[in-house]
Amino acid sequence: MNVQNNLSAEMQAIGIVARQAARAMREASGDAKTKALRVAANAIRSNAAAILDANKGDIEAAKSNAMAAPMVDRLMLNDARIEAMAKGIEVVADLPDPVGRELARWSRPNGLDIARVATPIGVIGIIYESRPNVTADAGALALKAGNVAILRGGSDSIRSATAILAAMREGLRAAGLPDAALQMVQSTDRAAVGLMLEGLNGNVDLIIPRGGKGLTGRVMAEARVPILAHLEGIVHVYVHAAADAEKARKVVLNAKMRRTSICGAAETLLLDRVIVNGLGATILKDLADAGCEIRGDDAVRAVFPAAKSATEDDWKTEYLDSIIAVRVVDNVEEAIQHIETHGSHHTDSIVTEDTAAAEAFLNSLDSAIVLWNASTQFADGGEFGMGAEIGIGTGKMHARGPVGAEQLTTFKYVVRGNGQTRP
Repeated sequence: MNVQNNLSAEMQAIGIVARQAARAMREASGDAKTKALRVAANAIRSNAAAILDANKGDIEAAKSNAMAAPMVDRLMLNDARIEAMAKGIEVVADLPDPVGRELARWSRPNGLDIARVATPIGVIGIIYESRPNVTADAGALALKAGNVAILRGGSDSIRSATAILAAMREGLRAAGLPDAALQMVQSTDRAAVGLMLEGLNGNVDLIIPRGGKGLTGRVMAEARVPILAHLEGIVHVYVHAAADAEKARKVVLNAKMRRTSICGAAETLLLDRVIVNGLGATILKDLADAGCEIRGDDAVRAVFPAAKSATEDDWKTEYLDSIIAVRVVDNVEEAIQHIETHGSHHTDSIVTEDTAAAEAFLNSLDSAIVLWNASTQFADGGEFGMGAEIGIGTGKMHARGPVGAEQLTTFKYVVRGNGQTRP
């Protein structure tokens, strides 16, 4: 019981200092936030050796615990990934300040001047799993939007995340901003997550989970504060009858195999029946040659006998591995119906030279991101020019698609009068 009491006291203290820091961040100038981010980016680079050493400890622990290879890949840092973190922070630094934007303005007949102005959300609790770079992405975006972030990474990345946070805080200090603007929950006890979901006595304004179905499901079930979540990435690529063969082969292979462990990786391939015997078979061979396991319906197995037989569960599975489910459809409408039935409203792509088919696909699908003749692996805030992202929002309230700095603001109404009273 004493352990739980101590954890509760520790978490409540984090919430209190976070709320105290929220005002300073809300009032921070754009120049101060930019300076903090630029110094943080350089600190990431100058502390690369320490960050890699911490990550080595996480990797060794993960392997000793028999973590699956795709998850180890998510956890692993190297020089290139550290440089990508630093560059991402710099891109965020160079974005226009999302706070203080005048979203709308109008005057009433009584002379009242009313403006809708973007403001920080306040204190955001961000709960994530294996990817330590989320520490930099989330911290940078929260800071840019004038928020305070309480970060709770997975136990398997705690060493890496702590080292990254230490570098980020160098930026806060250089800009005269409070250290408490970026805090890391050091406890790996799952009860710490529960306390965050309760809101830390009213001090947490929003929870953002970034991780697998288990984490997101728990957050959605237990949170007593608003959440901004994305569900599974059941991502589709549909190769239409009018697809360009070269484009189709490149897009499908990249969408599935560039990095299989990210949420934008394709999990289901839909092939138009007209092309399955020709281009379709070639695409399947490309995937198999790249080491991808293919699970197909009867029509797929007829042209590619090496494919395993797909089950109903395969159409709704996020593999995050070198496995893809493949189905033959008769037309774009059938492709849309399949995606609407089995998808997660995350990211879906069509490959075709038929403009009408492409527009039907883009307009009819209710997914956060829809693409035409492009890989689903572009489902990423950095690739959208946001510098980084906290996740891909698949809900319909507040933010959809990549959640960047602008999406981490809310608004208030500023009303200016001259002595008006209401009759």
